[in-house]
Amino acid sequence: MTRLNPGDSAPDFTLVDHTGAPVASRDWRGRKTLLYFYPEDDTPGCTTEACGFNEELASLLSLGIHVVGVSPDSPDRHVSFRTKYGLDFTLLSDPDRSVMTAYGAYGEKMMYGKKVHGVIRSTFLIDEAGRVERAWYNVRATGHVARVMRELSA
Repeated sequence: MTRLNPGDSAPDFTLVDHTGAPVASRDWRGRKTLLYFYPEDDTPGCTTEACGFNEELASLLSLGIHVVGVSPDSPDRHVSFRTKYGLDFTLLSDPDRSVMTAYGAYGEKMMYGKKVHGVIRSTFLIDEAGRVERAWYNVRATGHVARVMRELSA
């Protein structure tokens, strides 16, 4: 399984956002992006993580960092999720999990003591040149946003 490290080029991609419009990662060049991968909209852990990033959105934007979430969910499901929780950042759909796989955010993982294939909750800070500045793999939804904010503020 691919694992990205600081200094690696972030894989380029184009995915559809919550409005159905294509979004190309190359368009983010020149600004930092916090790209996070999560399993499913409107589940307890994913909601905790999304709402946490949303609560820190002003702070992240003040650091010049915009937030983008990616899951296998459809654009329609993303719209419902964003509306229900007042999320103000972009959500992208990766139904075939190809982008997740390229980032090492999909593959074999342990769940309740069993090996399964699925989304590996992961977050990446991509710099202005399109390189991985930081990579967090196998994160827990609870406390993750606070950890990211501590590390970005250090």
